[in-house]
Amino acid sequence: MLDREGFRPNVGIILLNAHNQVWWGKRVREHSWQFPQGGIKYGETPEQAMYRELQEEIGLRAEHVKIIGRTRDWLRYEVPDHFIKRDIRGHYRGQKQIWFLLRMVGRDCDINLRLTDHPEFDAWRWHNYWVPLEVVIEFKRDVYQKALQELSRYLVKSGQRHHHHGRQAKQSRETRTSQASEPAESAHSAIEHHNE
Repeated sequence: MLDREGFRPNVGIILLNAHNQVWWGKRVREHSWQFPQGGIKYGETPEQAMYRELQEEIGLRAEHVKIIGRTRDWLRYEVPDHFIKRDIRGHYRGQKQIWFLLRMVGRDCDINLRLTDHPEFDAWRWHNYWVPLEVVIEFKRDVYQKALQELSRYLVKSGQRHHHHGRQAKQSRETRTSQASEPAESAHSAIEHHNE
């Protein structure tokens, strides 16, 4: 389901724990990390799609989370031609996403990456809010940064708001691990991911 400009409606999910750390998932058989995301099916609202993707990708249900906020408008990214299957080139340009910020109210053990026959992730961890964008595939980085910046206004801890963007690069350097700083997702997984 594409809009008139060739963008597929999609949702992105930033899941927070009690310490304002974000859920960071490693794609199956890849060395790349990302947030859960997925397409909005015909007839679904963004919120309905978000709950469905949350359950399919990481096994959490509506009672395990609380919506804190969402982006005001669509955030778009274009997918380079060489990542797009030949038969839809010229029609498909990329994704337009509504991003949700969720608070985990369930427990870590409620997370289940193997709920479907085709899991998206094979490992996960909690990470500081400002994730290292260099491990996100290049064409998604701008959207990740915009989503994190816009939704950071909802982060309140001890009466202080945490939305200082200047910390991002420093925190990324400090929190990088060898596992998370490996190359971004391969062409194969991007094609698979963008043409589901």
